[in-house]
Amino acid sequence: MPASTNERQALERERAELSAQITADQRELADTSAQNTTRWEFLVWRIRPAVKRLAEVEARLAAMKAEA
Repeated sequence: MPASTNERQALERERAELSAQITADQRELADTSAQNTTRWEFLVWRIRPAVKRLAEVEARLAAMKAEA
């Protein structure tokens, strides 16, 4: 049974938001001084789960496309 359009749209929206967040955090990470270890560690801590969730979202979207 194919997933609903609303679910697909929600996943596509989440993918876009996650991509934007990861890009912004990676940019900030590149600009963060090596001396500011607290901020650097926070950004790395925030990027890791976002990358993992993005992979999950992309896998679900690929599965939906395969079902269609």
